[in-house]
Amino acid sequence: MSGPLYLAWRYLAFHRWKTAVLVTALSLILFIPVGLRVLVRQSSEQLTARAEATPLLVGAPGSPTELVLNSLYFGSDVPTTLSFAEADAVAATGLATPIPLYVRFRVRDQPIVGTTPEYFSLRGLRVAAGRLPATLGEAVLGAAAARTLDVGVGEHVISSPESVFDIAGVYPLRMKVTGILTPSDTPDDQAVFVDVKTAWVIAGLGHGHQDLSRPEAAAGVLSREDNVVIGNAAVVQYNEITSENIDSFHFHGDPGAFPVTAVIAVPDDAKASALLQGRYQESTSVQIVRPDEVMSDLLGTVFTVERYVLAGALIVGLATLATALLVFLLSLRQRQGERETLSRIGGSPGSIRFLMASEIILVLLVAIGIAGLLTLLASRYGSSAARAIAGL
Repeated sequence: MSGPLYLAWRYLAFHRWKTAVLVTALSLILFIPVGLRVLVRQSSEQLTARAEATPLLVGAPGSPTELVLNSLYFGSDVPTTLSFAEADAVAATGLATPIPLYVRFRVRDQPIVGTTPEYFSLRGLRVAAGRLPATLGEAVLGAAAARTLDVGVGEHVISSPESVFDIAGVYPLRMKVTGILTPSDTPDDQAVFVDVKTAWVIAGLGHGHQDLSRPEAAAGVLSREDNVVIGNAAVVQYNEITSENIDSFHFHGDPGAFPVTAVIAVPDDAKASALLQGRYQESTSVQIVRPDEVMSDLLGTVFTVERYVLAGALIVGLATLATALLVFLLSLRQRQGERETLSRIGGSPGSIRFLMASEIILVLLVAIGIAGLLTLLASRYGSSAARAIAGL
């Protein structure tokens, strides 16, 4: 390192706090516009890709955005439900394959997604260990959910109550983990997948209990009349489905009337998609939406906000640069005596100017390097962090 550069480095190292403040301020000013743009573009590409991979969504009347966010990203409030019969209605048209979704409950912070095996084919999800759920009460976990919950194949997860004071009598369900999915870098990594009937059991629409015809269940019998046995409040309800008690689990009512939050409709082709959308065009009880159009509208708003944020960042950046320039000018003015001393001991005017300029250049180079590193981190991990913060 040459003399002027060495002196500049030693000066910056000696005044480390002033140097640190300048470097931090300049790094952030350089990073914020570029990093924000990288983050928004990358997140929008991932959100758009998932929406484009979901042909059509059938849901109850309400906010299309809420329906899409809940069905694709499991991050919105639970939308108004529709009956499972709508899935049968989609299948009856012969135009599309229905995939019901019931996204309402959670295992701690991980969403429970009640669906059918067709969902895994649609998303291209594969099992890294174990197998997909085959019977009532089984679950398969996304890669991130398995890490967060710290469970593996053969262990159990328990659904979380929706509120502390659950007076409806819906018991948390203990579910056996039969498989772990391969990472997909999508919201599926965070989910706990179960059969839609298992989700209905969690909702209290199905249950299993003691066989009241057995002698050990006598305490739970309220009355007996011919072949009719009426139970009382002492009947033990199971909160885990095993091979021993699975036959006792049953549903009350018509399954066609049971709730789902949405139905993914996968048309056979573009013509079938247009015909199916036309059938729901005049419906007031059900809506059908194209997730890619909904996300395009939402991202249009995001890009508008991004422009305002970038304009604000530019103004703040100019103010910060002006402040940094003022700091350097005041520093040069304060160091007039130092420059005179360097001149007296033989320093040429050019060398002295190069020394002072080197200090500014070194600060800028370090700031650019830090801003570049932050941008690289944003490009690699920013979208995942953004989804986590947004709850998607």
